[in-house]
Order: sequence, then structure tokens, then C-alpha cells
Amino acid sequence: MPIYEYSCKSCGKQFECMQKISEPPVAPCPKCGATADRMISHTSFTLKGSGWYKDGYSKEKKTEVKAKAEVKAEVKAKDKT
Repeated sequence: MPIYEYSCKSCGKQFECMQKISEPPVAPCPKCGATADRMISHTSFTLKGSGWYKDGYSKEKKTEVKAKAEVKAEVKAKDKT
């Protein structure tokens, strides 16, 4: 179950509440009982490691880059002779 952050409209207290995704996004303030608004907060979910698009697919592999560099060097050497 996700944990949502709320901020009270009347007293300004910020608190967390564990709710189902299907539940409505309004919770009463535990301090004064007034209506609180759900806040947008930063998630702690991060994709780490190899195999994700950022690491594994967006850049050429080192062996491919090395092979291309070798081919270019050979072409330049042939052009000079």
C-alpha cells in the first residue's frame, strides 16, 4: 500500500497516510480534523544497474566503438600510401 503525504488547509500540519490507490485522496487532519490536500512528493524509486535504457541501450558498446576506430585508422593509413 502506498504512503501519501498530506498538508492541512487550516493548521498547516503535514502528515503521511497509508492508503489504497482506490481510496479517495482526502484525509482528515489528525491535529484539527479539517480537510487536508494530498501533496506531490519526490519518490525514492530509482533504476540502477546495467540493462536499463539509460545504460544498456542508448550508447554503443565499447567493442563496437573500438572496431569503428580501428577501421577509420586503417582507411586513413591506406589513403596516405
